[in-house]
Amino acid sequence: MSITPSAATAVPLHGAAHAADPQRSYELLRRQGPVGVAEIDNGLFVHLVTDYQAALDLLQDTATWTKDTRSWLSRVPENSPIRPLVEWRPSLFFADGEEHAHLRKVITDSFALLDPNDVRVLTFRYADRLLQDFADAGTVDLVGQYARQLPLMIFNALFGMADEHGAPLVGTLAAMVDTDPGRKAAGTEAFGAYLGTLYQTKAAQRGHDLTSWFIDHPNGLSPEEVMNQVIILLGAGNETTANLIANTCVRMLSDDRYFGTLTTGSLPVQHAIDDALWHDSPLANYSFHFPKEDVTFHGTHIPAGSPVMVSYAAANTCPHAGIPTDGYRSGSKAHLAFAAGPHACPARDLALLIATAAIERLTSYLPDIELAVEPDQLTYREGPVHRTLTSLPARFTPLTPDAEGATPWSRSSSSPEPTVASSPTAGDRASVTAS
Repeated sequence: MSITPSAATAVPLHGAAHAADPQRSYELLRRQGPVGVAEIDNGLFVHLVTDYQAALDLLQDTATWTKDTRSWLSRVPENSPIRPLVEWRPSLFFADGEEHAHLRKVITDSFALLDPNDVRVLTFRYADRLLQDFADAGTVDLVGQYARQLPLMIFNALFGMADEHGAPLVGTLAAMVDTDPGRKAAGTEAFGAYLGTLYQTKAAQRGHDLTSWFIDHPNGLSPEEVMNQVIILLGAGNETTANLIANTCVRMLSDDRYFGTLTTGSLPVQHAIDDALWHDSPLANYSFHFPKEDVTFHGTHIPAGSPVMVSYAAANTCPHAGIPTDGYRSGSKAHLAFAAGPHACPARDLALLIATAAIERLTSYLPDIELAVEPDQLTYREGPVHRTLTSLPARFTPLTPDAEGATPWSRSSSSPEPTVASSPTAGDRASVTAS
């Protein structure tokens, strides 16, 4: 079967209908076979893999496919919201073979130097700061006031920047994808200034942080390569982690199986996170691939250079995947929410650590938190790539700084300032140097 991307067969993934019911879109795509045709912006068509096994085959096959977007970029309008997500950079997202391995090793080696306990304490610290802003109010938007801000504050610290640079990043990144040209330009300029300050600071004086380790890694990245790894990790890691926190909170606060058992300690937060990753992948569709030559893939002829995306959300819910169907997906972590193969997300463990700590901190302080609206009233941002709630209204019994027991105020005032990471031991340095 040959499918040519066109308006006649494409299922739109960028409008209100898809945002409201993405599973309907994926079912329409499945009717075309393991590979369907989707419209990801007005007039912009791609092949979309919705079958679990087909997705694995694609993600693990580096001989047939390239991640380099440059041959296709001319077809993506400059003002398209897709453009920033596919704009080629000298980063591991768009590299193949030895170049990809060269860049990825810098990332994985540097992540290995992070102390998980320090990252957990760091997450608690910034979670407490955010909780102080709303814990006495009794109501909160868990997206705008918590999930969207927390990962950026953490990543800012992990990259080695002072706290005052973290909070403005929320507005800066939002402005960069704004439809208003002036606001978008201002956001882009502000983000460029942030990156410039970051590199200049770390180049002048190293610290125990990711940027310093990128600079000093024996693979010898150029300043441009260092900054592009930061851009990719900050962009991809922040939104995905924020969505994971919010989407997990939805399941916990709307399903008695989770919140009722989580507060009594019989089920860990990780069960709710796993369920969210299976059923509501925070990165719904991505992983652009391009065949190096004409290929027939799972029955579909795809011309060389044609864009192919993987639908993690559709693959995870594929009825033919042979995946356990119990409500908790207990014991099964074979979801594709973090992709698979050589391009699998290198920040998977870090994202899970942050999300788990963030939700544990929230529920430990606010054990009676509940949704302030019915679950079917929640809305999601339009777009083909991320599964992002517009807001998540919740209510709870207010806390005050003088309340008995642990509070965000009492714990924060008595807790020592965490370091981002432990100083690498001689063995750590040796392992990085030998890579």
